[in-house]
Amino acid sequence: MSLNSVPSLILAAIATLVFSDLAQAELVPVKWDAHGHFVREFRIEPGKFVEACEKLPRGTQVAWRFQSAVPLNFNVHYHEGKDVHFPAKKDQVAALDGTLKVELEQDYCWMWSNKSAGPAVLQVTLERR
Repeated sequence: MSLNSVPSLILAAIATLVFSDLAQAELVPVKWDAHGHFVREFRIEPGKFVEACEKLPRGTQVAWRFQSAVPLNFNVHYHEGKDVHFPAKKDQVAALDGTLKVELEQDYCWMWSNKSAGPAVLQVTLERR
């Protein structure tokens, strides 16, 4: 290997690290149908996550439920400055449901992380009220 090829190898390694980090997440905007529903199925590879986000006005309620054959880490969160708040959070669950009652207008995100060794198929339903 010549010394001229070393910078190319370093650049390739850096690009691989940067792009592999970007591939860790699937960020999905919540798009409500005409009836106020968001229904999706996601495939989450091992070590990756999916996050569905929407800005919600105060007073909104969103009933949510999900299921997967593989237990996932789950949370509903929003950011206030550098602080992260979790209206719901549960690790290693294959199914769960609840209702988010929006007290502050914020961008809220539903997030699932796959810490298992295999892929997970996730079915999600959000219902805006």
